[in-house]
Amino acid sequence: MADSPLASKVALITGGAHRIGASIARILHSEGMNLAIHYRNSQEGARKLQAELHKQRPDSVILLGGDLLNNGVLANLASETGQAFGRLDVLVNNASTFYPTPIGKADEREWDDLIGTNLKAPFFLSQAAAPLLRSSGGCIINIADIYGDRPLKNHTIYSIAKAGLIMLTKSLARELGPEVRVNAIAPGVILWPEKDMDDMAKRRIISNTPLKRSGGPEDVARTVLFYVRDAAFITGQVTAVDGGRWVVL
Repeated sequence: MADSPLASKVALITGGAHRIGASIARILHSEGMNLAIHYRNSQEGARKLQAELHKQRPDSVILLGGDLLNNGVLANLASETGQAFGRLDVLVNNASTFYPTPIGKADEREWDDLIGTNLKAPFFLSQAAAPLLRSSGGCIINIADIYGDRPLKNHTIYSIAKAGLIMLTKSLARELGPEVRVNAIAPGVILWPEKDMDDMAKRRIISNTPLKRSGGPEDVARTVLFYVRDAAFITGQVTAVDGGRWVVL
């Protein structure tokens, strides 16, 4: 770890307390990075993850709570990370909300929530973090979705938000280069929604995926690590981590 090129560098991960975010936190931490892990409601999970990582390397993780729909919280996430560690090298915009919004039933509250969490927050957090990232020659990784390119039925607002996040990735790559690289990852069959998905629906999706299986959070985490550590000449790109589902949707 001491000879890792990422040793003592710093990553800020939104929604980093569980699921894909926690896997990203673990793999970056294993490479010697210090972490600022953001959470909204998952304080207990965040504390457990911090304790786990501190057993490996004390004082290497701070926790930052807050609602990403609050612009003041976004500015504080960047500044508090810089104050704690003196730098910021990687921003992972991972936090997301996901639920159906069928046409005829969607309302403005759902629009504000889905667009706010999946698109507005990544924009304003990236803006707040840009000075620190420019100073370190760092990078931004946005966790998008294959449905940002291939819309999911009954999830119009979510699909719009993730499509916007993909365009944000490309736009920020132009705006923040050459100092800051900006890329996105579009997961597919990685983790099932926590509700509203029966076994038959899961089997149908897997059967229509070229690799005929689902992936895991570690597949996304390893792709994040690639972008952070090994992709010095890649920016403005979107990588689908989906078992090939992108090509058959």
